[in-house]
Amino acid sequence: MLKKSFAALALGSALFAGQALAADYAIDKEGQHAFINFKISHLGYSWLYGTFKDFDGSFSFDAAKPEASSVKVEIKTASLDSNHAERDKHLRGDKFLNTSKHPTSTFESTSVKSTGEGSADITGNLTLNGVTKPVVIKAKFLGEGNDPWGGYRAGFEGGTTLKLSDFNIQGPGPASQEVELILTVEGIRK
Repeated sequence: MLKKSFAALALGSALFAGQALAADYAIDKEGQHAFINFKISHLGYSWLYGTFKDFDGSFSFDAAKPEASSVKVEIKTASLDSNHAERDKHLRGDKFLNTSKHPTSTFESTSVKSTGEGSADITGNLTLNGVTKPVVIKAKFLGEGNDPWGGYRAGFEGGTTLKLSDFNIQGPGPASQEVELILTVEGIRK
């Protein structure tokens, strides 16, 4: 259910987008151009979608040396929003995200590996519900260029699937033991 941490992760692909020099980017959360979304099965009949509204992060990449690229994201777990207040309260509780005890979730990359055609595997450590585990985010470069306000931006998408029990989180039911994170990241060059 960590969306965010992961959103920044999608940027690994940018390593291959044609930037000649290393560049640092801040994730554009203020302009609402970055999203950490999730989906999980509801009873095996449909999908429940949600998002994390409060997160921050940055990424750096160098097309000439992708292995030197990095991503770092912090998510405020209580910002979970599934468009249903009572369900959100339940998901923030101690059987799931336990947001009172673990108010943040983090992702920090440990390696980036090109997989071809503007894509990359971003491996890193995800800390969720007080548990840290390695995860791989499949990322794809979407584009880069100047924006209308005199800045320079780069965008990525990516995703990963988490086994809830790996993070000591109970699945809400037998068909809901994994959550898919869907990440979209736009960064503004610093």
